[in-house]
Order: sequence, then structure tokens, then C-alpha cells
Amino acid sequence: MTSSSDQNVLKLLILGLVFHVVFIASVFDCYFTSPVVHGMLPRRAGLGEAKRVVLIVGKYNFHFRDGLRADLLFAVNAFIDSVPSSPEIIAPYLRDIVQTRGAFGVSHTRVPTESRPGHVAIIGGMYEDVSAVTKGWKTNPVHFDSVFNQSSHTFSFGSPDILPMFAQGATPGKVDAWSYDEEDEDFTKGMKIQNYATALDTWVLDQLRTLFQNASSNAVLDSQLRDDKVVFFLHLLGLDTTGHSYRPHSKEYMNNIQVVDLIVQRTEELFSNFYHDEETSFIFTADHGMSKIGNHGDGDPDNTRTPLITWGRGIRGPLPDSIPSSHDDYSHPWQLVDFLRRDIEQADLAPLMAALLGINYPVNSVGVLPDVDPTRPGYLLPREGGPALARLALANAESILEHYLVKHESKAAQTTRYKAFEPLEKVSHDGKPSRVSWISKIERLIGDGRSFEARQETAELIKVTLQGLRYLETYDRVLIRAIVIVAYLGWAAYSSLSILPPAASSVSANKSALVRIAAAATLAIFWALFAAQRAPWTFYVYVTFPCYFWQQFALRGVPILVQQFKSSDRPGSFTCRALFHLVIVVVVLQCMVAAYTHRSLWSIGFLFMGILWPFALWPSHVRSQKPKLLLLWMGSCLATGIFPLLSVNKVEDLYMIMCGGATILAVGAGYLRLVSNGAAAAGKVSVVQVSFIVLMMAITASSVKSLQAKQGLPIINQTLAWVVLVVSSIYPFISQAQHHTPASRIVSLFLGFGVCFVILSISVEGLFYAAFTCNLLLWIEVEAAVRLNGAGAVSSKQGYEFRTDDIRIALFFLFFVQVAFFGTGNVASISSFYLEPVYRLVPIFNPFLMAALLIFKIIAPYVILSAAFATLNTRLRLPPFSLFIVALTLTDGMTMSFFLSVTDTGSWLEIGQSISFFCITSLLLVWSAGICAAGEYLVSADSRKIK
Repeated sequence: MTSSSDQNVLKLLILGLVFHVVFIASVFDCYFTSPVVHGMLPRRAGLGEAKRVVLIVGKYNFHFRDGLRADLLFAVNAFIDSVPSSPEIIAPYLRDIVQTRGAFGVSHTRVPTESRPGHVAIIGGMYEDVSAVTKGWKTNPVHFDSVFNQSSHTFSFGSPDILPMFAQGATPGKVDAWSYDEEDEDFTKGMKIQNYATALDTWVLDQLRTLFQNASSNAVLDSQLRDDKVVFFLHLLGLDTTGHSYRPHSKEYMNNIQVVDLIVQRTEELFSNFYHDEETSFIFTADHGMSKIGNHGDGDPDNTRTPLITWGRGIRGPLPDSIPSSHDDYSHPWQLVDFLRRDIEQADLAPLMAALLGINYPVNSVGVLPDVDPTRPGYLLPREGGPALARLALANAESILEHYLVKHESKAAQTTRYKAFEPLEKVSHDGKPSRVSWISKIERLIGDGRSFEARQETAELIKVTLQGLRYLETYDRVLIRAIVIVAYLGWAAYSSLSILPPAASSVSANKSALVRIAAAATLAIFWALFAAQRAPWTFYVYVTFPCYFWQQFALRGVPILVQQFKSSDRPGSFTCRALFHLVIVVVVLQCMVAAYTHRSLWSIGFLFMGILWPFALWPSHVRSQKPKLLLLWMGSCLATGIFPLLSVNKVEDLYMIMCGGATILAVGAGYLRLVSNGAAAAGKVSVVQVSFIVLMMAITASSVKSLQAKQGLPIINQTLAWVVLVVSSIYPFISQAQHHTPASRIVSLFLGFGVCFVILSISVEGLFYAAFTCNLLLWIEVEAAVRLNGAGAVSSKQGYEFRTDDIRIALFFLFFVQVAFFGTGNVASISSFYLEPVYRLVPIFNPFLMAALLIFKIIAPYVILSAAFATLNTRLRLPPFSLFIVALTLTDGMTMSFFLSVTDTGSWLEIGQSISFFCITSLLLVWSAGICAAGEYLVSADSRKIK
């Protein structure tokens, strides 16, 4: 790489950034297309057993941790280990319903186990595609039908983060919502006032009571309340606040379950006193659960299992358990084994409510009425018995089949050589599609009074129809996968042109024209195909990139490879060496891929770097001449390698936080000692920065003790913490001190961001930050010793010449990028964000500011890594971005693996992680380029001083 190629490097970086950002969308186009379509004809569930349905959802919030777990509600002595004085039964009223007059089970949610998708499943009967969740929480990214919209009127009470979601897009005037102000979601109140968490829930009960009281003087309201097919939605938030602040096995969380139990009792009494009838159905559930440490978002079983209790009009009473038993190890501690446990999918609640009211099934619903399968008792007990259940099941099947038909007709009209879903479209002996004959058969069975057989056939039809929907939603998946893989391989080939030596001769004009024509023809064919299928505009962009990449590689890369092969004295040896290095790169990258789910592999990587690499691959004279450096490097790798072995589930530990701060101080003090003889200015800077860390340690200790004592966050602590955090973070950039070495700049940055790892740590993050920084500083010295003591060090003035050990350095860089992200597991999954540290700065709910602080903490190690990598470039006397260009070529080995591993079926933990991992690796190039650019800026001024 010479100075004349700077523009080519800039072009490569910009093109790479655009390519990877654009292709992030490919995972959603391939795996998560929106299930919402329009044009379906609604199907009515039936006459309806109840005049009204009361839906009680036992919590919600937009935060990262909250929920209601099934086991904590149902189990006997659920809190005895954590709260010795706890009662045997935490929710006696709900348990009495289960045992005497209701039906119960577990409602299984899907990932992401967040409140918006959970409520969409419960009320809309559909599972939003994952990308829709990122488009809006309080408003609908797309308008979908819901039970609320199909009701005669809905009265909803609760959180301002959920209620507007179902009012927008509904028939005007059909959904009324009463919500408290967002300012009321104040976590400091929850810690200062023991009953604050219950105040939000009792507010809901008070608003319901007021509504009934107002009906006595408002004839219109009274008429609406007494109408048929009315829905009441009570959204209880208190369990969220206690889940955030005290975690699920705390006394506070237990108390809040008891309050919810009491609110359910008071709610039923209000309805009984107002209506004086028995025409109300009640459903109690939760949008998602909560892990043992108070987290949710991923597919942890505790996050996906929520309680479901139904009672009232149209609901069957308790049934004895069946053989085989409906219970397992999860529910045996509940001591309800004498009663049938009936589990459902969360989306099945929407058709259940529709059936109780006798309204239309929501047209976008894919929920299955729990009573469709006649071999498994459900939740309904209609007065007409089996025939009514058969008709309800048939309407459910027709509703889902209508959904299928709209998608089938749309796909058939848009797709060239469309292949229909044979189980539903195969022509029967009567000349009609099998789906039509299937419906006719079910109708005959119902007409003949054979309800059991009709429901069996309906259950099978629904199963096949859902498979048909799945078939249509994944119809284009193979094509998209092929385009994406060819594109990523093309990018690797194209970016490798920047590190390969130029060819002695170019491609002939005829061959060049042929290559260009072939690329243009390929692009034109795909564009014509996409136009015929009315494909999204992104498809046109996706196919453009690989056509360009492979065209350029054919014109410039192929001649280089041919020249290298011919010029080699031993062509076979050349091929073997190239394949050997390729295998090594693939193996290392796949190990990094595996490390995303098996974090101990990062520790094994440190063992390789700290032990195997020095003794197997270092020049012998380096080991003998620099034994101190060898020992320090080994110790640093072993120390940093400890952290990936630690559990990602942490509890707030003030002692470890202070140890982290002390270690950061020790590193700073060690640097002060090194620079004390001749770098006074830098020493003064470090003294100031060390003072910031000491002050922040004192503030953090005070804040943690106050919050743990449930006394709230003192305003003086909050103010001082913000001032120190901001000033310390910008101090390294505004300081006028002269840094005589790039290492002094790195240490200054390390101390500047050290305060972040004091105030925002929950446990050992500060220790990791110190170990990681020392490891990077030693990496610079080690690479310089190994490389510059070897043969052939190239001056940056002479340009860049690729060497095979550059591949190893690039892999080390990618390894450090990953370790900085996953070293302490703080962002290994959606649910591993911890809010306890954020409370020390933001005690009042502010999701964007809270997220910004967490991201700031994530970024801090990368600031150090950026400066270290730029410094390494300088120490090896290479042009800027030289080593990064090598890493650029290797990055997408991981990206392709994660793209092919993305799934939207199976374990919901796997689904959430597969999406996260692909997005992380897709952005790796963007992030790494930013790291290198920032590092070059941070050390450039100091580098010019090095002779």
C-alpha cells in the first residue's frame, strides 16, 4: 500500500461500510417478514357465552427486567428460602379459583420476551416479526386487528406504554384508555416508599371503580358498560417495579404478588356489585416471565412461562388430572397435581376471548382455540356442548385458512413458476382444491352430529394451514440465502485486492469486455425476476453488490492469482501454503463463532495467545532476550482469560466494584512511577485523573449503600456522579499535557474512562477493564519485539507489503474486538443488561438515557483498543489502516456463519441470540473501521513525536 493508493483505501472503507449496513436488513427479509397482510374476510367465533370479558395482565413495562413467573404464583412455599417468614400460599384467592371454579395452565410466550410482542400475541393473536418491535413500542408499526377492535367496546386501564398501542388503528371510539403519567414510573419512589410498587396497580382498580360510579349519572356510559361483547383490560405494572428493584425472589416481589391477588379479588367484587349477574368471564395472565435474577428478553424458560387462570361464564371448572399426567417436574412443587393443567401458546388467548364473547376472530390471528383438539380438555364449557365447540373450531380454522388464502393468492400472482403448497392446493377427486373438500367434510360431520370427529379433522386442518403459512412466509428464503452468501464471499475477494501485490499485466480488452457483459447480464436477469415478483427494493440492492464485487475480482484478482501461481518455484507448495492459511483462518473464525455461545472458548484463546504462541512461534532469541516481557504477557493473558469463565448472571457487589476501582488506580499509579522522571506534565494529568477515580469510588459506595437500604438516591450523589463522569471522560481529549509516547496517551484514556467502570459496574467489570488494557499495552510491545527482531521489517515510507504474520495480527485484533464486547458477558444477550448501576445516575425511568449509559460503558474498552491498534501500526512502521485492511478481508467468515445460523423456529433463546449475533458481526466492520479511524486520530499527534 503506497501513498498513491490512499484514495483506493478510502473507497474500500466507504463501500464496505455501506455494504454491511445494507445487508443487515437481509436477515429480516430472509427470516422475519411481517406476518400482517390485509384483505381477509372475518369469521365469527359463535354466539358467545359471556356478555363481557375481563383481561388482567399481571404487569408490564418497557424496561429490561420485569414479569410474572408461573411458578412464583402457583408454587407452595415459593419464597421460603429467601423470605423465611413468607406464607405458604402467596396468592390464596387465585389459588382458590384454580381449585374450586376455574381452569389453569401455563401460557408459553415467544422471543423477544418483551411487553409489546407479548401483548400483541395476547390481544391480536399474532406474533410480530422481530424487526417490527424495533419500529415502535407505543404505536403500531403496522395496523393489525385485535380482540379490542372486534369488541363492541373496550375499556382499558394501565401503563401509557401499552394502552395506546391498541387504541391506534382501532375503529374510532371503540377503545377507551385510562393511563397514568409516565412520570409516575419513578424508581426512586419504589425504593423510598414500600407500597409504591402497588400504587400503580391500585390506581388501576380505583379508575375501574370510578368508571362504574360515573355510570350512575351517565346514561351513555351505562349503556356501553351493559352492552354485550365488552372487553375490560386491566394492566398491572407493580410487579415490574419490584422485579427491577428487588428481583423476583425478594420480599418486595412476594408482597406485590399478594397485592395483585387482592386486586383480582376486589375487581371481581366490583363487577359482581355493578352487574348483579354471572355473565362475566375473567382471564388472568402475564405478557412474559422473569429469570431468577430479574431479567427477561431472551428465551430463558422462566421468561417464556407465564400463569394462565380463567373463570366465570363459559369457562369449565376444575378437572381431575388425566393419564398420562399433565404435570411435570416444573409444576409438581405447586401441589396441584390433582387438577388438570392445560398449557397453551400465548397467541391462543385471542381466539379464546373471541369465542367467549362470540365476536369475530381477529383477522391477523394465528392463535388456535385451546378446545379445538377433542382429545385434550380445553378452557370452554359452552351450554350446547360438543356441537358448539365443533362450530367454534371450524370458524377458527376458516379464519386461519382465510389468512393463508390471501398470502397464497398474492404469492401466486407475483412469483414466476410458483409452486403451491400441495397439502392444501392438491386437486381432489371432485375437481376442487383439497382445502375446499376438507372444509366440506368437516361441515358434513358437524351436520351429522359427529362433533368429536369434526374437531379432530379441524385440528388437523389448522395444523396443515399453519404449515402452509410457514411455507409461504419462507418461500423466497433459499434465493435470498444464496445471494447473501455470494455477496459476502464477493466482498472477501474484493477486499483482498488491497493486500495482494499488483499484477504485472492486466486482462486483455476482449476478456475485460466479456466479464463486464456477463456481470451486467446477470444483474439484468435478477432485476427482471424481482420486477416480475414485485420484490422489495432491497432485493435489487442485494444482488448489485455481488455482481460488482465478483466483476472486480475477475478483472483484477484472477490475474494476480495466476501470476503468483506461475511465478512460484513450486506451484504445488504455493497452493498448499495458501490452503493451509485458509484452513487456519476458517478454524479460528469458527472458534470465535462458537465462543458466542460457549464463552469459555475466549479463555482458551487467551491460553493460546499467552502460552502456545510464545513458546511455539516466537523467535528463540526474543524469548531469551526479553524474559520479563514474556512473563508479563503470559500473566496478562491468563488474568484476562479468567473473566469469560465467570457467570454472566451477577448481583450487585460493592466489594468487587471497589476492587475494580482500586485496580484501575494501581495501573494509574504504576504509570505515574514510570513517567515521574521526565514527563511531569503527563504525570500531573494522571494525578488529576486518579483523583477523579477516587472521588467516584466514594460517591459510588455512598450511592450503593443508600439504594440498598431503600432510601433512594441522594441528589448530591447524583449531581456529583454526573459531573465527575462527564468531566473525567472528556478530560483526556481537552488536556494540554504532552504525551511523549503513544502508551501515555492510552493510559490517559484508560484513566479517563475508568470512572465509567466504577459508577456503572455491578461487579467485576472494573477488574476486566484494567486487565484488558494491560493486555493491549503488552500486545503492542510483544508484536514489536517479535516483528522488528525478525527479518524484513518494512518502513511505512516504502509502503505496505503483505506478510503472512499479518493474518495472525488481524485475527488477534478481531479476537480483542470480540473480547471487549463479551469479556464480562454484559451484552451477551438481551437480558444481561443490569439496571442497578444505572440507578446511581438515573433513578427515574428514562429508557433512552439509561440505554445511552449502558452503551457508553460498552464503548469505553473500544476507545482503548482503537488507540492500541493504531499505536501497533505505528510501532511496526506501517501505514495507517494497513493491518485493518487484512482484518477487513477476514471479518465476514463469522458473518456468513451467523447468517446461516439465524432461525425463527425452535428455542426462543436460539432465535433471539441468532439475530443478535448476526447483527453484531455484520456491524463488526463498521465498528472496527470506526475504531481504527478513532485510534489514528487519538495517537497521531503523539506518533509524530516518535523519532
